[in-house]
Amino acid sequence: MEERRKIWMELSDMTEGDFDKMFADQKVRQGRVPEVGQPAPEFEAELLDPARERSGETVKLSDLRGKPVALVFGSYT
Repeated sequence: MEERRKIWMELSDMTEGDFDKMFADQKVRQGRVPEVGQPAPEFEAELLDPARERSGETVKLSDLRGKPVALVFGSYT
């Protein structure tokens, strides 16, 4: 951790307090992230129609239990 702090202090204009807050926030988030092999958390997503427009129809992950599911994240603009 000390090495990470040293590098951040050299490369950014962060104060030690800023770094400590960032690191603490990161630890909190990591505690909520599922590990590899654990079930994904439930979520709901809106489906797109064939023209890739919002359809208003949604699907929940639990609706797809037992079926292969791939999640692709990206910026599509």
